[in-house]
Amino acid sequence: MSTHVNVADFKNKLTEYLALVEKGAEVIICRRNKPVARFERVVGKSQHVNESKLGSMKGTVKIQGDLTEPLIPECDWEMLK
Repeated sequence: MSTHVNVADFKNKLTEYLALVEKGAEVIICRRNKPVARFERVVGKSQHVNESKLGSMKGTVKIQGDLTEPLIPECDWEMLK
């Protein structure tokens, strides 16, 4: 099933067209009644899915020094003013 829609209508009713696409429909987006883009459901696994597990890198970072101390000595603070 394919639905043709102009850009302005697509922008105004995006959630409705998204619901159609989730059900398997295809939406053709037109500018001045000429097709310019296709809005369709993604099939399969996305390449940009973050599959990292929380805590999987635990213990791999070593913090050296005190994170609350300034990075430059106090005598050099005057140059920052």
